[in-house]
Formats: sequence, structure tokens, C-alpha cells
Amino acid sequence: MQGYVLGIDVGTTSVKVVLVSNEGIVDEATAYHDLLSPYPNWAEEDANVWWKNIKAAVSEIMGRNADKAEKISAIGCSGMVPAIVLLDKNGDPIRNTIQQNDARAIDQIERIKSMIDQETLFLRTGGTTNQQHILPRLLWVKENEPEAWEKIDKIMGSYDFAVYKLTGAASLEINWAVESGAYDIHTNEWIAEDLVSVGIDAGWLPQVNESMNVVGTTLPELEAELGLPGGIPVIAGSADHVASTLAAGITQNGDLLIKFGGAGDILYCVEEIATSKELFFDYHIVPEKYLLNGCMAASGSLVKWFTNDILECNSPSVFKELDAQAEKVPPASEGLVILPYFLGEKTPIFDPTARGVLFGLTLSHTKAHIFRAILEAVIYGFRHHIEVIRKAGYEPKQIMATNGGAKSKFWCQIAADVLGHTIISFPSHPGSALGVAFLAGKSTGMFKEWDEIHKFLIDRRIYEPNSDAVEIYNKSYEIYRDIYKQLQPSFAKLQNVYPK
Repeated sequence: MQGYVLGIDVGTTSVKVVLVSNEGIVDEATAYHDLLSPYPNWAEEDANVWWKNIKAAVSEIMGRNADKAEKISAIGCSGMVPAIVLLDKNGDPIRNTIQQNDARAIDQIERIKSMIDQETLFLRTGGTTNQQHILPRLLWVKENEPEAWEKIDKIMGSYDFAVYKLTGAASLEINWAVESGAYDIHTNEWIAEDLVSVGIDAGWLPQVNESMNVVGTTLPELEAELGLPGGIPVIAGSADHVASTLAAGITQNGDLLIKFGGAGDILYCVEEIATSKELFFDYHIVPEKYLLNGCMAASGSLVKWFTNDILECNSPSVFKELDAQAEKVPPASEGLVILPYFLGEKTPIFDPTARGVLFGLTLSHTKAHIFRAILEAVIYGFRHHIEVIRKAGYEPKQIMATNGGAKSKFWCQIAADVLGHTIISFPSHPGSALGVAFLAGKSTGMFKEWDEIHKFLIDRRIYEPNSDAVEIYNKSYEIYRDIYKQLQPSFAKLQNVYPK
């Protein structure tokens, strides 16, 4: 009998759902939502909208595939990590989520650095206190929203929230814990004294589960809304970037992924626990594999900001139109260089005070120049991460590209030229949702071997670097790096002008 699994991804800009069989992707649906940034450095979303979109996308797929509902053997959820979802005793969100790329907790980061020995923290967690960690962001809530703090009953992540709504079971997937900055990656335990230092009740944190662990089953009362029968096993799931890594077929030492999501991810596969003060660390879904992980706070969200807020155009065709216009602009955008730090920056500079910069702007520059410079800026950020990975003694053997930007031939060619490396893109498969669906299928035995993911990677494009463009980008990249170094002191001062 043909079997099926469902993959649900809660992304920065949408919920993506895929129905997968052991032969391929059967169907998919997407429901869109917005990143909320009402103040500088803020990045929030509404978890209730996530759930609304999950229900909409799942019911859309099941409406077209009602005959397959009883044959779904498992469900997997992925999402942004470590987003913070605060729930009250009734299981309802207390406030908007505080996203992993939120950078408001500047003061709290500095105080926690003075409270917790950073060398010890690095040895235990693989990182030092930064804007992604949960302690500074939770301390911000405690100090600025005491009424919300008093209501906290559970803390979880984006995909953990999806699992909770589907099953009623509270769980944390292990990579949410690993990236929280409060979890010992060697003993697999919360660092109790660090939680106490901020006033976090350990009881607020649900049990930590491995990705493939079944944590609950679908609630019978959801069948009328979703078209899913009750009792379907739901696994703990996966961080979106880790699921995307699997979905791109990255299972071998030396494979590297550039992920063009709302945030930009760079993931390098290794066979040992490897940590860097300039990067994050994750467990790979594949046993005995690990990931050096870089994450840029703004990538696709920067493109969306430019099209929606500056050009005031949210038509799906706008990206193809801008690609066509920007392709006529020479490499390096005729002297226009952009710093993509519109939400501060996480790796590798860990500077929440950093800001976006348009450098070299003249009256001869057009929207096409600015658009191209934005795309180039994201790839400059990827290149910075690859330099850090090389400095740590690792060399990328092959570079794959996934998610929204991988659909753009223009952006992928820029990536090949800026990185000076062959890029293999997978433009048509749904990234994280596919990865976590495969994981759900692996948990049930529908997929026997990890390498079976390659059967989904048929649609691929290969981009080779253009030597002339590489030479130009090498010069422009040096300017990109130099701009931040020169402006770093001014970024910090700017925080005092507008501190909120």
C-alpha cells in the first residue's frame, strides 16, 4: 500500500506544507505572512497567524487529496530557530513571538556577558552570548513587559508550537535547545545556573527530544478543520536550516549549503563536534554528522523590504522584472555597495548595533542598481562566512543553494561569481518542508536510507563562475568588508541617538 507523510515548515514569510510519498512530492501549498518590525532591531511574528496558515495550507492539500488522509503515517514540522513563543497556562500566545533575528536586547546582552563567564559558556554551548540566544531576549521581556512575564507557563520554538497545536504535547526539538545558548551540548542538559541568573523557571521549558522522536499524535477534534484523522504520529521535527540541509542532499563531510531564506543560512557538514566563536553549531539530522552554521539576520527579508516597502509592489512578478532590469547592470552595481545589516547582524560579526548601509550611491544609480546591490550584499555575507569556515581549517567540496533565491538564475550566477565557486541550485523543491517530511518518513521506515533524499533532487541547475566577474567582485568585496570596519564605532553611537 502506498504510504504518505506530511511536512510543515513555519518560515519567516510563509507556511509551506508538502505531501510526500516514497516516490516523490505529491502536492504542496503555501500560506503567506509577514515579519513584523515596528521598531529598529525588532523582529516579531504572530503565532496565531502561523496556526491559521498551517490550517489553511494543510486543509488545502487534504482537500485535493482526501483519499490519502488515512494513509498518512507521520507528520514532521520545521521552522525558524530559536524563535521564542511564550504561552500562558491555557496554551495561548501571550505576545508576538520574538524571532531569532531580533536584535533589541543590546543592553541585556552586555549584562549577561558580565554575569556569565564567556569562555566557560563557549566550552559548554559552542557559542558566546549574542542576540540569537534566548537569555537576553527573555530578560528583555522580564524588564520591559512584566505583565507578560507573569503569565509565562511554557516557552517553545516555532515548529514546537506547530507540534503543540497539532497534538497538545509540549516539546522542544534538540537544535532549538542547542541554539538557545543555555544548553550543554556535551551533557545534553540545560545549564541550570544560567537559567536562574535570568529568573527563568526550568519548568517553562518542555522536554527536549531528538528530531525523529514521536512526541504525540494528531488531535481528533482537528479532523473537521484540517482533513487529517486523529492519531497520526507527529515527530519532534527540525530546525528549518537543518531540514533544508538534508533536503539539499548534504550528508557528507565538506558539503556546504547556502540557503536563501528570509534569513540567510550557511551550513557546512562535518564529522565531529566543531565550534567557532564566529559561527553557530548544530546537530545534523543524519547520525554522527554535525553542522557549522552561519546565519545572517536579513537575506530574503531584505529583498522583500525593498519590493514591498520601498517600491510598494508585492506582485509575484516583481522579482522576475527586477532580475531582468538588474541583469543589465554591470557586476558590483557600478560602485554601489550595500551592507545587509538591516536587523543588526548575527554571524560572523555578532553586532546587534550594525545597520544597513548604501555606500557609493549617486544620481546615476537606479532601482535596478539598488536591487542588484542587495542581491550582491547577501552573497558578500555568504562569502564572509566561507572565509571563516576556511580559517577554521575546512574547505567546501561542493556548494548547494536552496529556498526562494535558488529559483533566481540571476541571483545564483551572482553567487557563483562572488564566491568564485560552482553553485548547484535546486530551484523547484520546497526546502525545509521536504527535509522534515523525509525525516518523518524515515521515522516510520518509509525511507530506509538517508541517501534516498537524492531521488527528490532531479531538478538542478549548475552555475559556473565567470572569471571577469570574479575579478570585479574580489575588489568590491574588499570594500564591503572595509565599510563595516570603518563604521562599526558609529553604529554603536547611533544606538544612543535612538535607543529603543
